[in-house]
Amino acid sequence: MQFSPIAIISVGTLFPGAPGNDGFWRTVRDGIDTSRTIPEGRWAVSPESIHGGEEPEVDRVRALRACTLDRIPWEQLPEEIDGRLSRATLGRLDPSVGAAVLAAHAAWSNAATDRIDPRRVAVHLGHLILPTDGASAVSAAILGDTAAERIRGVRTEELDRRPAGTSLGDPRDALGAGLPAAAVARALGLGGGTLTLDAACASSLYAIGSACQDLAEGRIDAALAGGVSRPDALYTQMGFSQLRALSPAGRCHPFYARGQGLVVGEGSGVFLLKRLDDARRDGDRI
Repeated sequence: MQFSPIAIISVGTLFPGAPGNDGFWRTVRDGIDTSRTIPEGRWAVSPESIHGGEEPEVDRVRALRACTLDRIPWEQLPEEIDGRLSRATLGRLDPSVGAAVLAAHAAWSNAATDRIDPRRVAVHLGHLILPTDGASAVSAAILGDTAAERIRGVRTEELDRRPAGTSLGDPRDALGAGLPAAAVARALGLGGGTLTLDAACASSLYAIGSACQDLAEGRIDAALAGGVSRPDALYTQMGFSQLRALSPAGRCHPFYARGQGLVVGEGSGVFLLKRLDDARRDGDRI
């Protein structure tokens, strides 16, 4: 494949404690630690009730700190995004969807897109395929129904009269892997296709690489490419604790002798990419 230079013409971000692109760069520049103790209500159980020691313990976490994205700032989006996807609809879906749409919308709206054919714009997102809050709620409702029906003899019609807050939720959350990318394309009216991939910590880089390849080979004219991570925070904290990968101190020290492990982070970052020649032709800010 012949090398074709690719230009970044815009970026959109949504990360903990860092509102917008300026907030993100300020966090990086000033070395700000955005980790904090897991807030009450984010996990299905009280954080203190499952806090263990530094060594892995069954059903215990090594630390209670993480860089969590607990609130999705819906007010940053128009009430109706081009009439295709409302804030109310996004609010019913898993927060990972809102995080991806907000970052992508920022990248799209910060660039001059009037000369881009939306039918030839693709969405490539890296997304850790882990249980999300929404998928966990769907699973808990289904498994809870099965247990109630088989063990307690409760009829399905009785389960359908659950109290508020115990409903099945939005069934689309069961398809959480590709849902964020699909929602971005729907919200912005993009027709170049969507791709979601999971390459663990390299997911976003592979997604950007995939988008660059499609651009270089002429399959698309622009791409929103990056990543989103907003899983069920208890699952990630517990899983990395069992793997001895989570820092028991809740502090991350990359490439340093004091390093004891990682700190779980959440958020979304998306680039708007075009072929360099096209970006220069269109007068884009590169």
